[in-house]
Amino acid sequence: MRDLTVDPDDAAIVTTIIALADNLGLEVISEGVETQEQLDFLLRHGCRHMQGYFFGRPLPAEGFLALLLQDEAAASASQS
Repeated sequence: MRDLTVDPDDAAIVTTIIALADNLGLEVISEGVETQEQLDFLLRHGCRHMQGYFFGRPLPAEGFLALLLQDEAAASASQS
């Protein structure tokens, strides 16, 4: 992912993997997304599932649970 937006070979590999998965009816999860540029590239090429530091740093289990509960509370509040 690191050189995805600056190295044409890396970009070609990623777009080929996304296209291959799509042709096989599979979904791709891109790991290591760290920048807005990488996110934009992946979205433009049909990748809809991603993870990486762009979205958040690793958390201990307790921190992850707290984040889920916080998101659930925010979702409930917006529906009322």
